[in-house]
Amino acid sequence: MKILQRYFAVSIAQAVFFVLVALLALTAFMDLTGELSSVGQGSYMIQHAFLYVLMLLPGHVYEVMPMAALIGTIYTMAQFAASSEFTIMRASSMSTRMAAWMVFRIAIVFVLITFVFGELITPITAPLADKLKLSAKGATVSQEFRSGMWTKDVVHSDGMHGAVTGSRFFNVRQFRADGQLLDVKLYEFDTNFRLRSLITAASASFQGNNTWRLADVTETLFSNSRVLPAPGQAAPAGTGIQNRFGQETSAVSTRRLQNMDLVSEITPKILSVSSADPDRMSANELAVYTRHLAENKQQNDRFKIAFWKKLIAPLAIFVLMALALPFAYLHMRSGGVSLKIFIGIMIGVSFMLVDTLFSHLGLLSTWPPILTAIAPSLVFLALALGALWWVERH
Repeated sequence: MKILQRYFAVSIAQAVFFVLVALLALTAFMDLTGELSSVGQGSYMIQHAFLYVLMLLPGHVYEVMPMAALIGTIYTMAQFAASSEFTIMRASSMSTRMAAWMVFRIAIVFVLITFVFGELITPITAPLADKLKLSAKGATVSQEFRSGMWTKDVVHSDGMHGAVTGSRFFNVRQFRADGQLLDVKLYEFDTNFRLRSLITAASASFQGNNTWRLADVTETLFSNSRVLPAPGQAAPAGTGIQNRFGQETSAVSTRRLQNMDLVSEITPKILSVSSADPDRMSANELAVYTRHLAENKQQNDRFKIAFWKKLIAPLAIFVLMALALPFAYLHMRSGGVSLKIFIGIMIGVSFMLVDTLFSHLGLLSTWPPILTAIAPSLVFLALALGALWWVERH
């Protein structure tokens, strides 16, 4: 049994490795083709494009590993069937359950590799790649937004703690790759959503411990502490002039400061992920940002689905490798190795399409995020079990 397990592992690992290299080469070529249009912008040259594409490869390992595991396992199983090795293994008392258990143990290794690349390596290399590209082009993260980058947090009475006294909206015109903010505007509202202050700053740098150091600050304070008159009644004398929005326009004061410290739950990491594609974020980043959106009562269904997909995607390797096992029962008269590999590619493509379809349907229909993420795997797992039952019976 140990010799057979080792033989299975070596054969499948070699096939998966070669398929993985081929898929990574294909995705790298496509990325490089897309980067050619940016070459020449600022100091962004072809060597920067090659380095940028190279630093994106760990993220692609996470994306294509399930497909590589499927195709590599199908190739190995088809080879076993073509050379009648699998028939000899079955004649030597190897049951379908034993074969499935050996494939399952091999899949655990692929799942761990996928997890390491997706959660430990990619969160380091992907931001470095973006910083390299932005620095070389002389661009900023928020340059593509017409009105800058927007985000929201909650204002507490004691910095990061205490009772909630209002909310704050961040508007950042430029978010540089080094984490510095340029042309910052902060709109603070009280719990009744009345404007309390407007802060503008030429720049802001993160000091750690949820503290931003604002430079060249102009702070405009609005006093909204007086009680508004009842409808149809005039405002009492000395209470300020009420406009049609209920804002006391007379109670306004402005001051200018060279520097100002601001305590906020917004960090450079939150700002960077707020403009990122959820599918390229790690599970940890998605968890942090999803919690931030929930605390600020913002829509976060898309990020919840992406979070659960990030956790479940590596487990899809088990399902796809289980789908490959029935190919070992199909002899050459049922089709050549190339035909089986083609079928495997079609299965992998259909899995990706169904996964994307369920993501959109779950978002539109407000399905539970975990159900939306796991449903495609359950569907294909049922197909795998049905295929194993069929080949076992026939």
